[in-house]
Amino acid sequence: MKEIDRLIKAARKASNFAYAPYSKFKVGAALLTKSGIIYSGANVENASYGLTVCAERIALFKAVSEGKKDFRALAIYTKTKDFTTPCGACRQVLMEFSPNLSIIIINASGKIKKFSLSKLLPHPFAKK
Repeated sequence: MKEIDRLIKAARKASNFAYAPYSKFKVGAALLTKSGIIYSGANVENASYGLTVCAERIALFKAVSEGKKDFRALAIYTKTKDFTTPCGACRQVLMEFSPNLSIIIINASGKIKKFSLSKLLPHPFAKK
């Protein structure tokens, strides 16, 4: 199985673990390191909505907490007909580590769209 196929499969699987009792909007994400390791995450909601954490950041935080900081691709799966791109907060956090990250978005039909993180966030806040 190709790496991208494994990444998409991991994102789909991760969506099953989402905790979304308020929005019912389950998201799965899978992040591919440059060394080929995949870290997955699912969104975790909270009654205090501001404390909710997106699937993309959970996958990233898992990877970073294990010493990984170089990434090639991120797959995001939602069981909807539309395509869901990362929110602004996730774009900014991902940009901290991988400005040229490939973003792969999958909908319920299995259709795929690809973006570059730098295209989704053309003017990020950056360290000086």
